[in-house]
Amino acid sequence: MPIYEYYCADCRKRVSIFFRTFSEASDATARCPRCEGSHLRRLVSRVAVLKSEESRLDAMADPSFMAGLEHEDPRALAGFMRKMSDEMGEPLDAEMSEMVDRLERGESPEEIEKSMPELSAAPDGVGGGDDFETM
Repeated sequence: MPIYEYYCADCRKRVSIFFRTFSEASDATARCPRCEGSHLRRLVSRVAVLKSEESRLDAMADPSFMAGLEHEDPRALAGFMRKMSDEMGEPLDAEMSEMVDRLERGESPEEIEKSMPELSAAPDGVGGGDDFETM
């Protein structure tokens, strides 16, 4: 049961038309469901691809996903962080979004960390900071 998209030259709208069979779609004269116009031009439909978590992780394992990180380029790091957010389907919160915006402008991670100490601070002194003893 195909659904085709058309541009209607009569009402100048993009419309979707459902056909019960493929043969009906090729033989029938399509009519606009909005204005009943017959001046339709078939369009290429948009496609959405759903990915499993496994395929998203496989995509992130591709070396090209991390291109530019070896040169310590802040813009490459920002791009990597945005790709990670997109691939995982989790939007950046306000602080991370600000940090990524600053990286895209070319600020170094060290400069950003100095001006945003709340990002490196962790509860109970775990992580962040230089509070580790050396052996």
